Amino acid sequence: MSAVDDKGGRARMRLIYLAPLALFAVLAAVFLMRLEAGGDPSAIPSALVGHPAPTFDLPSLDGAEVPGLKRADLDGKVTLVNVFASWCVPCREEAPVLEVLAKDDRFRLVGINYKDTAANARRFLGDFGNPYAAIGVDAKGRSAIDWGVYGVPETFVVGADGIIRYKYVGPLSDEAVARTLMPEIDKALGNQAGG
Repeated sequence: MSAVDDKGGRARMRLIYLAPLALFAVLAAVFLMRLEAGGDPSAIPSALVGHPAPTFDLPSLDGAEVPGLKRADLDGKVTLVNVFASWCVPCREEAPVLEVLAKDDRFRLVGINYKDTAANARRFLGDFGNPYAAIGVDAKGRSAIDWGVYGVPETFVVGADGIIRYKYVGPLSDEAVARTLMPEIDKALGNQAGG
């Protein structure tokens, strides 16, 4: 083997090893630019925004002392639909925020209990409070799929006309409510007032 062949082989091997590193560097740069540009990870687009809420009829949570939840319950008043579970750590973080939201009588707060057991869900509500006017049990997660849920918690703003106006992914914080959710609720309430 000549020295020229040996140099060419080493160059090819170096290229093979450096190609994944270069690809990683390009992807990292794209992600960094997206973050620096103010990308909001909670703003995952939903194909359902602007469309009617899906049809569903979920049973009540035994022992929760609130009714179940069905599609017809979303008509007539702006409604926040919060998808939660007892096993969801971020759901625990947002529980105090939901308690405050539930006190606003301009809209209704309802919950969809996602892939949970009744005993665990009741314990969760006992520990953190029950801010919901109604809770539908989605034991198998089928309704959540229809809603386009990526994971819990997620919160939807549904207009009085039953149209999904906004989707928030992740736990609600005081800041997220003030900066993002309340303006979307106000828009939905404006649509309600306008007919």
